[in-house]
Amino acid sequence: MKMKLKFYKFLFLLTIPLTMVNCTEPYKLQTETFEEAFVIEATITNELKKQQLKISKTYVFEENGPTFESGAEVYVQDDTGNRYEFTEQNGVYESTAEFQAIPGRQYRLFITTSDGQQYTSSNQSLTTVTEIENLSTNVITKDGQTGVEIGVNSYDPTGTSKYYRYEYEETSKVVAPKWNPYKAILLNHPRICAGTQFPGFETIALELKTGESRVCYTTKKSVGIFVNSTSTFNEDRVINFPVRFIPNTDYTIAERYSIKVNQYVQGIEAYTFYKTMKDLSESESLLSPNQPGFFNGNIKSVTNPKEKVIGFFEVASVTSKRIFFNFHDIFPNTQLPAYPYECIEYSFDSMNFGVNHHPTPEIPCGTGGEGGALRDAIRSGRLLFYDADFPYFSMVKRPCGDCTTFSSNIVPPFWQ
Repeated sequence: MKMKLKFYKFLFLLTIPLTMVNCTEPYKLQTETFEEAFVIEATITNELKKQQLKISKTYVFEENGPTFESGAEVYVQDDTGNRYEFTEQNGVYESTAEFQAIPGRQYRLFITTSDGQQYTSSNQSLTTVTEIENLSTNVITKDGQTGVEIGVNSYDPTGTSKYYRYEYEETSKVVAPKWNPYKAILLNHPRICAGTQFPGFETIALELKTGESRVCYTTKKSVGIFVNSTSTFNEDRVINFPVRFIPNTDYTIAERYSIKVNQYVQGIEAYTFYKTMKDLSESESLLSPNQPGFFNGNIKSVTNPKEKVIGFFEVASVTSKRIFFNFHDIFPNTQLPAYPYECIEYSFDSMNFGVNHHPTPEIPCGTGGEGGALRDAIRSGRLLFYDADFPYFSMVKRPCGDCTTFSSNIVPPFWQ
């Protein structure tokens, strides 16, 4: 299972940035010292699928992100001798065959890097399966902004779950507001200036578009750590645990919106690890004198027992729930959120080529003007056709007339 958890902010805690700021001249953050460590993100679940995990290294402040470890030998083995091999696929390690964690069995992760370093985890077993009962949508005000909060509700009558982690995937419908079924094209032959032998500007024609470019769907995965515990409650019940807040001014929910939430039941060790990660990543005082010390997960180096390894090999049950809603289902009589791009209409006179209104052999028909600018915009694809009242053409920026410039026109298989 590929994890959406982002370790990045936490990884800065493993470096010691040197900062000097005075009233007039800021000093660029630099890394004074750095200690490299392996970072392993690994969760296998009770879903029958190709499981996924990530292996990377910590990075210094000046770098853009972690370096993924390639060329490693990776496998998971259970206590009955079944071995599940993983191969590298597009920056992650994916099991070569589908498999699922089975209740009562013990699983262990083994990694050998390309330079021969060996790592292994402690044995882990599958947790209790607890279904999500429903997802709630509640209108609240957060930090002065009205929006919809999406919460999770679940219940374990056995009282054996207690520790939970959440991820979500959200999909938004996008509708280009300045779309036209036709596109402007330039014919291959240029217009010839009347009474001269000099070529002028190309003729503009309209051609029917092919492919969907008005309606698209944008899908994003959650970022961050969402953990919850019911261990101090009288019963193992999750009530409206918030996983997502969306302001009513956010175009994400303007047309139609869907969210799928995954609920992972964790063991206490996994919960403690992720809770600590969450607390550190959300710390507002990363440069305070009280820097947190290194803490271990359940993955160790076999080659060098003193080596620091960040990560946790988790075997967790997972259940999912998806909901859909339209904006006015949640916010009746409320203005729709604005499109995320400014969609001004730019008007061009296609026959205006500048001051040269009467071309002669010495001065051919214009070299610019609105007509020239319009043709340049069509030729480069910088602007798209929206409307016309010859000789005037209205053009818009690409995202306003073609949603595929920033989204996908493929309808998700789950879409309703």
